[in-house]
Amino acid sequence: MSVSYRQPGVVLTDRRFTVPLDHADPTGETIELYAREAVASDKADQDLPWLVYLQGGPGGKADRFVGRPAWFGRALKEYRVLLLDQRGTGASTPANRQTLPLRGGPAEQADYLAHFRADAIVRDCEAIRPQVTGGAPWTVLGQSFGGFCTVAYLSLAPEGVSAALITGGLPSLDAHADDVYRAAYPRIERKVVAHYARYPQDIERARRIADHLLTHDVVLPNGYRLTVEAFQSLGIMLGGGEGSHRLHFLLEDAFVRTPNGHELSDAFQEQAQGLLSYAGRPLYALVHEAIYGQDARPTAWSAERVRAEFPRFDAAKALAGDEPLLFTGETIHPWMFDCDPALRPLRETAELLAARTDWTPQYDPARLAANEVPAAAVVYHDDMYVDTAHSLTTARAIRGLRTWVTDEFEHDGVRAGGPRVLDRLLALARDEA
Repeated sequence: MSVSYRQPGVVLTDRRFTVPLDHADPTGETIELYAREAVASDKADQDLPWLVYLQGGPGGKADRFVGRPAWFGRALKEYRVLLLDQRGTGASTPANRQTLPLRGGPAEQADYLAHFRADAIVRDCEAIRPQVTGGAPWTVLGQSFGGFCTVAYLSLAPEGVSAALITGGLPSLDAHADDVYRAAYPRIERKVVAHYARYPQDIERARRIADHLLTHDVVLPNGYRLTVEAFQSLGIMLGGGEGSHRLHFLLEDAFVRTPNGHELSDAFQEQAQGLLSYAGRPLYALVHEAIYGQDARPTAWSAERVRAEFPRFDAAKALAGDEPLLFTGETIHPWMFDCDPALRPLRETAELLAARTDWTPQYDPARLAANEVPAAAVVYHDDMYVDTAHSLTTARAIRGLRTWVTDEFEHDGVRAGGPRVLDRLLALARDEA
């Protein structure tokens, strides 16, 4: 039963749907999806076109907005919006250390999670679209991994899409995970260098913290084991518009003087554990590399293997000399499943996913080359999360797709730029810009 309620300027309705776990077996096991329908209060009785929003991730639930902020307010001027919790996230049959044992052991869990990639999310959208729109196609807005899903949508079911809008999420159509990370590490290093140029005092602060972690066993209040590699992974913040500033403020008060000498402060540890824990989005860690699985080759902990090709990221070597410590970015490593209490019970499941060799292509280059759906994408120049060169190659491969390449925003530009970003994409898709 749908439940409606109000926030300032918006009417919200909780929607629930039942879809097959495996869309190739429509009569088999089912899972439940949750989505929040939103419409502007003054348009609640109007017959409006629909926009479905696909969140970034993988493993990210849809935004829980209060009121009409950022791009959301702009969308509500002309659309009913469906904020979908993608399968396994939020309230859509969540997949985590608590629920996955219901599937059985690690092998059964890995088989289950193999159904949680972009192609399945697209099939979910197509399964629920007739119930939402009455069968009419809808506009798809995909942020980051949601953009990967949007490209898969244009490959698998373009008839369901009236317009495709992508923000920071044009994937390579054929790159293996190794190719993705070989392109990523130099970008990450550029972001770290830029951070230290902005906050040169952080060079010594980061080295001091790293040295402490190399010589002390630090366990955060939630049980997370803070190793130097885990500390380096806080560099994921540098891909957002305010990330460099937030990292700086985290580092500036890391130590306090105690009767036992200088120790990492409670305040630092509390912030660090909130940033490092995957308790709220375990699918991000579990299937992150699987989203790049396109053929019979395993991903095999690609980010960890490729990191060895970039020795400047080795903390011990940096501290042995006078080099700045390099942070890392959007990479998942096997040690995370040892450090993070939310991931520890899923270590064997993650190993099985990393070894899997039956991944199938998620994009159809021939169909994309013949695309007839109005499409537009913003590509963020030197995006830390999604390679710009890969994105532009894909943009050229999608017939009719128009791009806006900008360095005004970082990867979270659709939030920071708000209405202006969505306005520009709509204008491009409608051939008005």
